Amino acid sequence: MASRAVSLAAMSQQVAVVTDSTAYLPEGMAASYGVGVVPLHVVLGTRTGTEGAEVSPGDVAGALAERRVQVSTSRPTPAEFAAAYRATAAARVVSVHLSAELSGTHEAATLAAAEVAGDGIEVRVVDSRTIAMGLGFAVLAAARAARDGGGLEAVATAASRAAADTDTLFYVDTLEHLRRGGRIGAAAALLGTALAVKPLLHVADGQIAPLEKVRTASKALARLEALAAERSGTGQVDLAVHHLAAADKAAALAERLAARLQQLGAMHVSEVGAVVGAHVGPGLLGVVVSRR
Repeated sequence: MASRAVSLAAMSQQVAVVTDSTAYLPEGMAASYGVGVVPLHVVLGTRTGTEGAEVSPGDVAGALAERRVQVSTSRPTPAEFAAAYRATAAARVVSVHLSAELSGTHEAATLAAAEVAGDGIEVRVVDSRTIAMGLGFAVLAAARAARDGGGLEAVATAASRAAADTDTLFYVDTLEHLRRGGRIGAAAALLGTALAVKPLLHVADGQIAPLEKVRTASKALARLEALAAERSGTGQVDLAVHHLAAADKAAALAERLAARLQQLGAMHVSEVGAVVGAHVGPGLLGVVVSRR
């Protein structure tokens, strides 16, 4: 009993923040904010590895383009989350994750939270209802609130509010990868006309949903830019431009958006990781608008 009391007393009283690998935070940012990241798993044929460390976006893009192996993804295990919570050495943890409508990751985190409660660690699991930097911006808001001394409720609320103040818009060359992965949601309504349109999608109510149908890829990208500018409004915003195997197009899109937005704060340009890449396929371009 004495050793248990000592270990609990030694735990940090600052709230720790944990997320999963689909937040796609800019390189080095998770470490600078002290955010723990639990990776999802990617399956390439008979090979299974963790997102980022063992399976790269290029691995997935190549496999999908060549159709040489079946590509799928899976959530982290509750044991992996429990280990991450214990590794924070904090008595209170806010764990922020991609939409529960898209993955079992939130469920795994919730099971782990119940497990570590017996160790005196209180975990609040937050469903961001979004993904990629929509999730990433929520994680950063939580980390800033924790750094400023916020309690468990304040940090969790900061994450939820930031997620609610984001719009995640994206273009895909084909809906086929989303269909195969079972993540297509309401966008399934576009399948019947998939050959005739280039779909613009967004994350709505935690699911991937159709936004607009455009006839050509060039018009779709122009419309994506226009929609991102409209969603940015006149207030200050941060943006993230995501891509998969389309770095030049992403850089050009980011440059055009930076030129037309007067109240732009941070701009992040990055390739999505292997998990999202597995479900959207090469050619993805996306914009996440985070209103401050």
